[in-house]
Amino acid sequence: MARALTAGRLERENASFQGTGGVSACNRDHGFRPAFLDTETGTIYLSCNGSGQPAPFHRLDGLPDELISERDDHGRVIAVKQTVVSGFERDGCFYTREQAACFVVPPSPQQGR
Repeated sequence: MARALTAGRLERENASFQGTGGVSACNRDHGFRPAFLDTETGTIYLSCNGSGQPAPFHRLDGLPDELISERDDHGRVIAVKQTVVSGFERDGCFYTREQAACFVVPPSPQQGR
């Protein structure tokens, strides 16, 4: 069974892909923007902060209400629909973290010599 996407899960994904193109800090220079895909509808949502401005990393609080499955007592997003996955948008296409990591291969130490 799929798990809902939460801030904690985003943190674990970032830790798993640290140092690869699967995180915003490593793929930004290649034109990737943090985004979410609703696999049920195929709609891509760029990551935004609560005011709607593009965010430099994955944020749940800028997603539209129809994707939100749970909020805390202060209205902050706790979880989104199970059909939503994090990844990146580039040139109108969605890339999973795995795909972005494969696309952005860090230079080998010998290339810097």
